[in-house]
Amino acid sequence: MPKISNIISGTMGWGSWGHNLNLKEMENLIKTCYELGINTFDHADIYGGYTTEGDFGKAFLNSGINRSDVFFISKCGIQYPSEKRKLALKYYDYSKEYIIKSVETSIKYLNAGYLDLILLHRPSPLMNVNEIASAIDHLKNQGKIKAFGVSNFEFSQIELLKSNCEIELNQIEFSLTNNKSAFNGLFDYLLTNKIKAMAWSPLGTYFKSKDEKSKRIKNVLKPLMEKYDASEDQLLLSWIMNHPLKISPVIGTTNKERIKAAIESLNINMEKSDWFSLLVASQGHKVP
Repeated sequence: MPKISNIISGTMGWGSWGHNLNLKEMENLIKTCYELGINTFDHADIYGGYTTEGDFGKAFLNSGINRSDVFFISKCGIQYPSEKRKLALKYYDYSKEYIIKSVETSIKYLNAGYLDLILLHRPSPLMNVNEIASAIDHLKNQGKIKAFGVSNFEFSQIELLKSNCEIELNQIEFSLTNNKSAFNGLFDYLLTNKIKAMAWSPLGTYFKSKDEKSKRIKNVLKPLMEKYDASEDQLLLSWIMNHPLKISPVIGTTNKERIKAAIESLNINMEKSDWFSLLVASQGHKVP
């Protein structure tokens, strides 16, 4: 089984929730990611209102890439109102039947044969640990999933599940502009328990917001861009990956040059003083 690549391609914006790529464009993007060294694709059943996995699966079949050479991640548990599901509201369902059905549907849509990793999309106050564990055991025994993890879970919620399930990864929001997980005990917990981490929205709000935080970061980034011969986004990704947790950023771009730039950020060996200078800029005060 291939390992998760250091940079992960996030597919949320490939379909109707973003760029509306047609099948040929998706096929070319899959090939581009793979040729540049990204073998891992992050999905969720709800993306595109339950349509993106199916489109991706058709494009993947046309790509000619061997299934055994790529790593497919999907997430389940959110019941999302859409054209495909006429629901009155968004809610979470982690019943055994629903988890199994969601995984089987994702496998079918992705033309995957199995999922390398399934994640519970968000924590629910109604999670039944025994029921979740039973679903995961069933799926593993059937060869339909290789590994199990969570997304957007805090350490107390992981500890609850871990009593009955082996949890291998937590996908969380983490960036220079949203770095609370490095200080609230979550990263310490993941390191102690040898649980891997992926970061969604790894560039944070830096390019979206003109607030004082972004201005402070920009002032620090300017000389670092010259020092490391790197772009702003490359330095922001490098900042994440320099953490001892060895976090894999999930990038959502569909632009070939930006994908290539993200891969090149792996070569940046950021000095500790520069890492802390960016942290200070983000927090707006010196370290204690």
